[in-house]
Amino acid sequence: MTPAPILLFVYNRPEHTRRLVESLQQNPPAAGSRLIIYSDAAKYAEERPAVIEVRKYIRTIAGFASVAVIEQTENKGLAQSIITGVGKTLEEHDRVIVLEDDLVVAPHFLRFMNDALETYKDEPRVGHIHACDFTQDPSLPDTFLIKWIGSWGWATWKRAWQHFNPDGKALLAQLRERKLTHAFDFNGSYGFTRMLRRQIAGKNNSWAIRWNASLFLENILSLNAGKSLVRNEGFDGSGTHCGNDDGLYTSRLWIQPLPVEKISPVEENSAARDIYCDYYRCTNSFKAKVLRRIKKELRKIGVN
Repeated sequence: MTPAPILLFVYNRPEHTRRLVESLQQNPPAAGSRLIIYSDAAKYAEERPAVIEVRKYIRTIAGFASVAVIEQTENKGLAQSIITGVGKTLEEHDRVIVLEDDLVVAPHFLRFMNDALETYKDEPRVGHIHACDFTQDPSLPDTFLIKWIGSWGWATWKRAWQHFNPDGKALLAQLRERKLTHAFDFNGSYGFTRMLRRQIAGKNNSWAIRWNASLFLENILSLNAGKSLVRNEGFDGSGTHCGNDDGLYTSRLWIQPLPVEKISPVEENSAARDIYCDYYRCTNSFKAKVLRRIKKELRKIGVN
């Protein structure tokens, strides 16, 4: 089995980029994998030195079968970069693994992703793979199917990406027409529909909410890892869209191999869905948000 190409999207965080690449290099399949790096151009003049530093570093990367660097000449933004990059890669390949610069992966991340891509390559009901678990719920199985996509270390196939609809307005209309907004929001526990409305209004530019809605409407599932092979380190104030998460999405890296066995029947794991509903209900309730705000204000004045 030829390893899937790895798409990496970088911007202006040289140390984050370095940590991710070094963690990838610890994965044995990296040596046989094609690495394709999209480097976005600076949006503001003050960001140019950091973008230049990132570009200087990515030109030195070794340890992969090949490394291709695409340096954008104008700022595309993450959403357009990912939509374009994934689409272009899947014109030439039937599968792809996608990473952003603020992630760190476990030593068996690539093995898991490639095993999952191969195992489910002919299963049309599965269109996405996600290797990050932030619920840290020990009752989750090693792998499970769920009607939701995560964007922190993911993979897909050409056959699934054809369902991607970049038109948020059309997606929202379908969700409403088919009375699916409550289910889309994990039974009302998280505002994914609101996120989609904000994307339509130009208040965010999320590609992930549109990918989530696209597969949800097609009743296509994601294979998720119940033990996290990815950690997001972007909640340190360095990212455009990520502030401090107060530990909401913390994950502990699983450093052992995570086996992939084809799940049958191919249907959503209702227990896993309940775990996500409960997690979001606990972390996004009014009370939980107020407590986080209080803690944040106390930290500002030096009270632990």
